[in-house]
Amino acid sequence: MILPIVAYGHPVLRKVTGDIDADYPGLAKLIEDMWETMYGSSGVGLAAPQVNKEIRLFVIDTEQMFNNMEEDERKKYPDSPGLKQVFINAHIAELDGEEWAYNEGCLSIPKIREDITRHETVTLDYEDENFEHHTKTFSGLTARVILHEYDHIDGKLFIDHISPLKRKLMKGKLDDISKGKISVDYKMLFPKK
Repeated sequence: MILPIVAYGHPVLRKVTGDIDADYPGLAKLIEDMWETMYGSSGVGLAAPQVNKEIRLFVIDTEQMFNNMEEDERKKYPDSPGLKQVFINAHIAELDGEEWAYNEGCLSIPKIREDITRHETVTLDYEDENFEHHTKTFSGLTARVILHEYDHIDGKLFIDHISPLKRKLMKGKLDDISKGKISVDYKMLFPKK
């Protein structure tokens, strides 16, 4: 089932989420719905707060990013051909590598994109959908998408990484998003509509 994506301004997007265990009610269905919602909105990642759940869960699929690139472009990234993964109870163990900029957007903040600087690699402690523990290091675009989704489970948004002046200049657009004065081709939940 495709779930509505929570729009900018909703309080759930600013909450630090909590860990869950295997007994979390309806977890398998929620994960299935998150995949369907992410693909239905042409996203490459989706975090539980974006579907109004205050839990440390996100899904990513960077394989589709690489599938849409020309071969020469793919060769620029060490993480090609990408990764499709569920992350539960993720916690950053280490950030490493040079910081680099890339143009990011967010399903909760549609039609706004900005160059965001993030670390090249991230090491995460997390559990998969079977609650098996992993500690892995990710790099390139996969690390970037992970860090973007990780921000969501920590109550942060990609626009928090830009200057206060830029945020002030986009205030009107952000207000329009929270009021539902925007047209998107996926279901959204607007806090001020």
